[in-house]
Amino acid sequence: MNMPVVPTDIEKPSINPNAEIVLRKRYLRKGPDGNPVEDVQGMFWRVASAIASEEVKYAKSSFDVDRLAREFYSLMTSFRFLPNSPTLMNAGTELGQLAACFVLPVGDSMEDIFASVRDAALIHKSGGGTGFSFSRLRREGARVGSTGGVASGPVSFMKIFNTATEQVKQGGTRRGANMGILRVDHPDILKFISCKEREGELNNFNISVALTEKFMQAVEADEEYSLIAPQNGQEDGRLRAREVFALLVRKAWESGDPGIVFLDRINRDNPTPKQGEIESTNPCGEQPLLPYEACNLGSINLATIYDPNSDDGIDWDEFKRITHLAVRFLDNVIDASRYPLDKITETVGRNRKIGLGLMGWADLLFQLRVPYNSQEALILGEKVMKFLQAESKAASKILAEERGAFAAYDESTYADKKVGPYRNATTTTIAPTGTLSIIAGCSSGIEPLFALSFTRNVMDGEKLVEANPYFEQALRETESYSKALMEDVAKKGSIAHMELLPDDIRRVFVTAHDVEPTYHLKMQAAFQKFTDNAVSKTVNLPSSASEEDIREIYWMAYEMGCKGVTVYRDGCKASQVLCTGEAEAKKAPTANGLVARPRPDVVYGFTQKVKTGFGDMYVTVNEVDGKPFEVFATLGKSGQSAMAKAEAIGRLVSLALRSGIAVRAIVNQLEGIGGEHTVFEKKRLLKSIPDAVAWILRTRYMQGEKLKPSGNGMGQPTCVECGEVLVFEEGCYICKGCGFTKCG
Repeated sequence: MNMPVVPTDIEKPSINPNAEIVLRKRYLRKGPDGNPVEDVQGMFWRVASAIASEEVKYAKSSFDVDRLAREFYSLMTSFRFLPNSPTLMNAGTELGQLAACFVLPVGDSMEDIFASVRDAALIHKSGGGTGFSFSRLRREGARVGSTGGVASGPVSFMKIFNTATEQVKQGGTRRGANMGILRVDHPDILKFISCKEREGELNNFNISVALTEKFMQAVEADEEYSLIAPQNGQEDGRLRAREVFALLVRKAWESGDPGIVFLDRINRDNPTPKQGEIESTNPCGEQPLLPYEACNLGSINLATIYDPNSDDGIDWDEFKRITHLAVRFLDNVIDASRYPLDKITETVGRNRKIGLGLMGWADLLFQLRVPYNSQEALILGEKVMKFLQAESKAASKILAEERGAFAAYDESTYADKKVGPYRNATTTTIAPTGTLSIIAGCSSGIEPLFALSFTRNVMDGEKLVEANPYFEQALRETESYSKALMEDVAKKGSIAHMELLPDDIRRVFVTAHDVEPTYHLKMQAAFQKFTDNAVSKTVNLPSSASEEDIREIYWMAYEMGCKGVTVYRDGCKASQVLCTGEAEAKKAPTANGLVARPRPDVVYGFTQKVKTGFGDMYVTVNEVDGKPFEVFATLGKSGQSAMAKAEAIGRLVSLALRSGIAVRAIVNQLEGIGGEHTVFEKKRLLKSIPDAVAWILRTRYMQGEKLKPSGNGMGQPTCVECGEVLVFEEGCYICKGCGFTKCG
C-alpha cells in the first residue's frame, strides 16, 4: 500500500484522546493484519494531497498543488473544516469512493427492483448510504399483468433491501444505511406508516412519509383525499386525511418513526427540475437528490470562528476564508471520487452538487454566552447561515470562472433567474456530524449539547468524567467548579434545576432536553431559510410529551418552511409497542409501560449445563427469530431456597427479554453479582446463580466480548461495539464513545 510522504515541515495535529480512538478504529488505513499503517498526521496529509492534486486539471486555478495541499491540511488539522467520513477514509486509496450519500430509483418491475438491490449493495460496499422512494411500486394485492399474479407491495420489497444491507459490510468501516420514502397518496400508505412498529423490523432503514401540500390542505379542512395507483395514475381509494395524519403522529410518538418530508417544497427548490422530480433523500433526510445523484458533504466548525475582540464575537473574515477553501475542497472531491456506477458518475458530473454545512453551533453560542433557546440565538442562526449561503455561492461562482459551470446550468433555475453561473447546483446542507464532531472536539451540527458533563468508560471498571470545556471554563470563572459538581452534572445531565449555580450559567448552558420542542423546530427553520438542501436536526421531546405535542411540531414545520422533520420522544424506544395492533398491545403491559410479547405456541432453544456453588444448573434459553425470548433455570440437587432464586431469575430475565430489553443490558445487570458460593467454570470464576446466567447469555449472544457498563437496563439502545448508550441526534443514533452510528 503506497502512502504519501508527509512533509517534515508541517505540524502534527493535536487531537483529544477520544478522537484518536475513533480515528484509529474507523479512519486510519489498515494493513493485512488489521492494524493501522498510517498515523493521524499521515491520514490528514493523504486526504489533503489527494484532493489538492485535482487542481492540476484547471489551468486558470489560483493555487498550485503543494500550496493548496498545505491549506487543506491546515484546514482539517485545525478542525476548522472536515469533509464527510468516506472522504477521510478513502481519499488517496484504491477504493477512492468519497461521497456519503446516494439516491437510487426503484421501478415497478422485478428486474428494476433487483437491479436497485444490486446497485445499493455496491454503494454500501464502497462506504455510501442510499435513499429510495418506493412510491412507484404498485400496492399489495394489485394485479400484475405480465404474470397474472398479484403484487406484494412496497413494504415487502423494503424487507429484501433491508436483508441485502444486512449482508454487506461497508468497506470494513461503515455499516449500510437506507432511507425509505413513500408518498402519502400511495394506496399502501397505512402499512408503510406502521412498518417499523415492531422493534428490529427494517433495522437498516430510516423511513419518512412524503407529504404533499394537497394532503396538508385536506388535513386542515378535515377532508378525504385520493389514493393514486402508481402503475396507471388512477384513483385507488380514499382516506380521511386527519386520520392518516393522526396515525403518522401516533407512530412517531411511539418510536420516532416515521419522519416526514414535504415533497412539494423540496421540488420547488430543486435547481434542475428539467431532469425530473426529486422523490427521495439520503438516509438522514437532509440531502434531497435526483435518481443516481450523489452528494459529498463537509462541515465548518463554528467554534473556531469565535473572536472575543470583534464587535459581535465572530471573525467573519475567517469564516469567509474557510468557506471559500471548503467549497474548492468539495468541488475537487467530485473529481477525485470514483463512483460505483457509471450512471452515478454521469449524473454527478452533470450537476456537481456539494453540501457545505456547520457544526459547533452550540459551542459558539456558549462562547458568546447566548442561550440556545432564545430569540437572539434564532436571529444569529439566520445571520450565520445567510453568510454561509452567500459566500458558498460566491466561491462556486469563482470556480465557475476558473473551471466552467456545472453541465446542466443552462437548463437550471439559475439561468432562468440570470444568476451565476455557478460551478455547483447546490452548495449548502446541514448534515449530521456525529463522528466528525468527535474528531473535531465540538458539538454536533446545529444541535444543542446532549450533556454538559458525562461519564466515559475508559478501562475495565474505570470511569472518567468529561465536561464541555466552555462549561467548565464558565464554572471556574465564577468559582463554581468542583469535581463533585461535575460528577453530579454527569449523573443528571443538566443544570437546569441546580439553583446553587449562578443564573447566567443556568440560562446559557442548556442541553437538548432543556430546550422546548418548539425552539428546536424554530432553530431548524432559521437555518433552513438559507440552506439549498435540507437540515438534519432532531426535535427532542420529553417522555411525557403527548401525541398532540408532536402534531403541533409537524404542523409548525409545515408552516415555517422546513423540508422535513424528525422527532424523538425520550425513552420511546423502550416503551415501543412490541406486537402488532393495539388489541395485542393491551394483553401484557408491564408496570413501567413496556409491553411483553405474547408467547408463541411453539418455540425452540437450547439447554446448557453450568456448575454453580449449589450444584449443576440447567439453563434453557428459547428463541424467537434467532433472538433469546425466555430463560428457565433449574438446579439439580439443591434446597428449595436456591431453586426458588433460580426460577425467579429465569422469570425476570424472560420478562425483560419479552419486553424488548437488550441482552447487553440484562447481562450488565446480572454479571458480577456475588454470592456465598463461587466456582470455576471453563477458566472463569462464577460468583452466583445470576452471574452464571449472565455468563451463558454473554457467551452465546455477545460472542464472549468484554462487557462495559452502559445504559440503565431499561431498553435504551446501546452501542454494539463499545457498550455506551447511544444518543439520538441529527436524525440518527450515534455513540459518543467510539463514533459508531446506525446511519453509516
